[in-house]
Parts: sequence; C-alpha cells; structure tokens
Amino acid sequence: MYVLAWVLLFVWLGGGVCVCMMENYTLLIEKRGCSQCIAVNTTICSGFCHTQDTNVKGRVGKSYLIQRGCMPHSLVYHPARVPGCPLHANNVLYYPESRRCHCTRCDGHAHRCVHVTQVTPTPCTRKNPATHRTSSSTRRTWKRPPVKKNSDQET
Repeated sequence: MYVLAWVLLFVWLGGGVCVCMMENYTLLIEKRGCSQCIAVNTTICSGFCHTQDTNVKGRVGKSYLIQRGCMPHSLVYHPARVPGCPLHANNVLYYPESRRCHCTRCDGHAHRCVHVTQVTPTPCTRKNPATHRTSSSTRRTWKRPPVKKNSDQET
C-alpha cells in the first residue's frame, strides 16, 4: 500500500514518466537527376513526454494545456555523396543527426506538433540503394554488390 502511495505521489509531482531518447534510424534519400538513392544511418529523437489536455474552453483552459514533444536539443548536419549523379550536378546531400534530446514545448513554427496519418510513399524509387554509414572517426560509402542472375533466367 505504501509503495502504491509513493508511486502515485511521484507521478503526480513529477508529471509522469517521460522517456525521450536518441534512437538509431535508417533514412533513405534520393536526389533528382541521380540514378541511385542512398541509405543513411543516423540518430533521431523518439519517445514520450508529459502532455496534458483540458476540456475547459477559453483563456482558463489554455493555461492548463501542456503540449510537449521529444525534440532534438542539438543537431549536427553531415554530408553524404549520392552515387550515380551526372558530372555537372552536385552530388552532396546534408542529413541531420541528433546529439541530444529533451522534452520541450512543441513549437508549431519549426515542428509538426500533431501526428498526421499519411500514406507513406515508396521510400526509394531507385534500385539498389547505396549505404552510407557514419561513425565519429570515419565516414565511408559502400555500394551494394550487383544482384547475380542465374544462367536459367537470362534470355
């Protein structure tokens, strides 16, 4: 009984359990005019933050509204080279990597604060995406080996 009382007190005073942390994520990106896409391994912010809604309308209700999201506190942009681009085209794309995450009020000017269900398009329309892996010491690009065809399938 005492444990339950302490847990309820902690949740009431602490605003609940918030889990906002970095998560590994593979981002598939392509560039117009290039024949291949690239798979980039990066980190994003993901998790749950304390949010409180109210059913009271007007100014009084807005004072009880708390809308927080798991947002990046620090971002770093890294370059990645997309293979298969024409010689005259710039083949460098920059992708974000989260360094720190925190729960903060959702800023509607900079972020999408409401989850909108969308039909997700095919993430990569090019064949055989290259993989771009990052680490703190080196940045390299690997290309997937071509798919071998059996002699029975060739005509």
